[in-house]
Amino acid sequence: MNLNNLRKKLIHLHRCRGITRRTIGKMLLYDSSLSNIYKFSSTQLSQLYGLPQKNAQQLYTDLHNQQVHQSIKKDIDNYMVLTIVDENYPTMLKTIKDPPLVLYALGDTFLLNHKPALSVIGTRKPSQHAYRKMDFILNPLMEEDWLLVSGMAKGIDSYAHQLALRNKGKTIAVLGGGFHHIYPQQNTLLFQQIAQNGLILSEYTPNTTPKRFHFPERNRIISGLGFGTLVIEATERSGTLITVDQALDQGREVYAVPDSPLIPQTVGCHRMIQDGAKLVRTANDIAEDWESLKDIQLEKM
Repeated sequence: MNLNNLRKKLIHLHRCRGITRRTIGKMLLYDSSLSNIYKFSSTQLSQLYGLPQKNAQQLYTDLHNQQVHQSIKKDIDNYMVLTIVDENYPTMLKTIKDPPLVLYALGDTFLLNHKPALSVIGTRKPSQHAYRKMDFILNPLMEEDWLLVSGMAKGIDSYAHQLALRNKGKTIAVLGGGFHHIYPQQNTLLFQQIAQNGLILSEYTPNTTPKRFHFPERNRIISGLGFGTLVIEATERSGTLITVDQALDQGREVYAVPDSPLIPQTVGCHRMIQDGAKLVRTANDIAEDWESLKDIQLEKM
């Protein structure tokens, strides 16, 4: 099997309309080299992979569309593109149930396999105490060369990246859209700083505009890249809880920081602690867990 040809076909399929990651997985199962996919008619694609005819037609069109081929070449020339069949694909993501098939990267891709890594998440509207809590817990970890993973959203996410950059630490930002559509726009400078001093990662092609459903979808990558997920603050119905559920489903550790019950941004953290998340008072609560569990974590990879 020619690995280079396979990865090119996988990158191509990944940006075709009419199919999902699950369908692409099915295609790889039936034809591990993806050598026959271009030979099928839209009707055959529909029958073989259980696609509605409209989807099969979209897929057929994109498979044979020269503009799609040209856009792929342009993106490969400008960005690092990782596929799940590549040797340098992050080992941590190979262990999750629904790993991204293709990742676009901007920055230092060696960070993808850096250990230890901690996912840091929380509300977009943090309390006045949130940033002091992050300084207190995260600075000692970064002094020990921990990497921080987050989503470059407003609030907790942005500050996690800023904290890493300020301390000349390591950070990865996982986006909910393509590199050409930075969201939120106010983080354009932060995007540029992370690209220069850390790593920007996206499952979406560079020209993909962010959509609402992208953000809960990308959260599995944020939690998947970390040994554990630390929740700084979360309201009772916070979207942060989606990432927590994914972290638990991936077998990752979940940590939560408590605070006054009078602060609405901590209600979600208290609920998580009641449900079994580990209460974090200091950086040592996380670091000691890593020391006791790292051999088990590394064996999984």
